[in-house]
Amino acid sequence: MKVLLVGSGGREHALAWKLSQADELTELHAAPGNPGIAGLGSCHPVRAEDGEGLLALARALDIDLVVVGPEAPLVAGVADELRHAGIPVFGPSAAAARIEGSKQFAKDVMRAAGVPTAETLAVARPPCVLKADGLAAGKGVFVCRNQPELDTGLRSVSAYGNAVVIEELLEGEEVSVFALCDGMRAVALPSAQDFKRVGDGDTGPNTGGMGSYSPVAVDAEDIIDVVHRPVLAELAARGAPFIGTLYAGLMLTDEGPKVLEFNCRFGDPETQSILPRIDGDLLGALAASASGDLGDANLAFADGAAVTVVLAAGEYPERGDTGSAIDGIADAEAAGALVFHAGTALHGDRLVTNGGRILDVTARGEHVADAREQAYRACELISFEGMRYRRDIALERGIRAVP
Repeated sequence: MKVLLVGSGGREHALAWKLSQADELTELHAAPGNPGIAGLGSCHPVRAEDGEGLLALARALDIDLVVVGPEAPLVAGVADELRHAGIPVFGPSAAAARIEGSKQFAKDVMRAAGVPTAETLAVARPPCVLKADGLAAGKGVFVCRNQPELDTGLRSVSAYGNAVVIEELLEGEEVSVFALCDGMRAVALPSAQDFKRVGDGDTGPNTGGMGSYSPVAVDAEDIIDVVHRPVLAELAARGAPFIGTLYAGLMLTDEGPKVLEFNCRFGDPETQSILPRIDGDLLGALAASASGDLGDANLAFADGAAVTVVLAAGEYPERGDTGSAIDGIADAEAAGALVFHAGTALHGDRLVTNGGRILDVTARGEHVADAREQAYRACELISFEGMRYRRDIALERGIRAVP
């Protein structure tokens, strides 16, 4: 099977790493890819949002399956353009991707489907949560516990230029639960938790994610019954069947799990912790999803745990870094870690920074604590100017660690 992977971040590198292990894979291509992915397949200079360019590339390469990683091209309708040309795609249509592309649409779907979620508020008063209605790369959410935070949040959310959704502030532990979907059916993936804020102790502004770990002590299958399957049925009833990864971010409240948001793709950096725990045929499952029949999908999950730590630019999330030399990746890999490229580039034969989140360092272990220790040991072997990372990823707190 010839596969075209769309995207250029750490999530896509992790997908490329996993897909490259499939017996059925004959060729792996990426658009545009990154230096890490280039070690596993062929990269092509086509932007992820360029539907016409991706279609031409898929035809030229005689691609059997396109796997779309990021949300922006999905919301823009890239999957539709490819499907209309007869090319199988793992990723939802623009109509189904609105579950992430519009917070207001997602709220409407959840209300119709009877899915528990945070209440929408008519007026912004603390405590509350402000959310930019459209895509914001994980940074458009502002938790406002008091009036100064609300004043700052209102200024910040207005910068995204979209409508604003105001919600009640839910308390509890956050978890991420993913399902592969074929339009009607859903197959659970291992649960995970990510760490959104830039600083230790969940301080500072929201980011795209500073780390993750898997598993989390929740029953993913139970959550998918309550959350994912009703939403799949509602989307199908609206003529927008969801094919791809449906990702629910949930808060485990005293009243039970409630949905904070839906995403229409694999999470980043949760994917970097989930995929190393999958023993089964991921490529086969993605192809089955794309064909509309997950009935025979066979996914097995390894025991143990995985922890991912994001190495970011010194001023992330305010700005990224470009051109700083990166050292130590080979040493970290020799120590047993997986190092996924998230924001890197090649200048000649020198690997340099090229973004906000630069690298994702993933380690596996028998328990979360073992994986965490190995991940941080590997992080210490890598360096670039201004490198920052959280020191408390996967620390035991509440439900965070599975013994």
